[in-house]
Amino acid sequence: MPNLHTFLLFLSAALVVALTPGPGIFYIVARTLAGGRSEGLASSVGLGLGGLVHVFAGAVGLSALMMASAEAFTALKIAGAFYLIWLGIKTWREAWGAEPTEVTTTGSRRAFREGIIVEALNPKTAAFFLAFVPQFVDPAGDVAAQFVVLGLISVTLNTSVDLIVTFWAAKARHRLAHRPSLVTRMRQASGAVMCSLGGALLLARRTS
Repeated sequence: MPNLHTFLLFLSAALVVALTPGPGIFYIVARTLAGGRSEGLASSVGLGLGGLVHVFAGAVGLSALMMASAEAFTALKIAGAFYLIWLGIKTWREAWGAEPTEVTTTGSRRAFREGIIVEALNPKTAAFFLAFVPQFVDPAGDVAAQFVVLGLISVTLNTSVDLIVTFWAAKARHRLAHRPSLVTRMRQASGAVMCSLGGALLLARRTS
């Protein structure tokens, strides 16, 4: 493991990254506003598990190989982007096609699965771990083990923040529950946010 000073620097930097609003937080807010607290919590855990895919892939070098290949990066980027866009369109259409009092949720299990897929298909997450974590790894030690431990800590911090954001977004949704037409509009806005995130991912460029 890195020395105490380096480890504390890592914790500080990882916490700042976790607290910085990004696509993951916006996705969690969108899912919570669309489906309530249970779907938001399921999505948060799903994103965390999807992040672990990149942690372990990075530890064994798969992410590095993927980032070195323009074709692999592009394929993963397109798959992730269109999956997000598909989720956004689906959320929008479900809200648009129902009466305000008939708006239903997609269910926690599906939100959980979709969270995993969204994050696992995000090449920017792989790029982040490959760029961020190695700065705090001691090359004299077990590099793979250190990468996994530091990656797990980073994912845990990110997921913790996502869970807190979920509760805040759920409270906001609960206060507006007596206005079903507004809930429908929030679901439509959530679908638009997911489409926007997918579009942003589609425009992402491979780092050199």
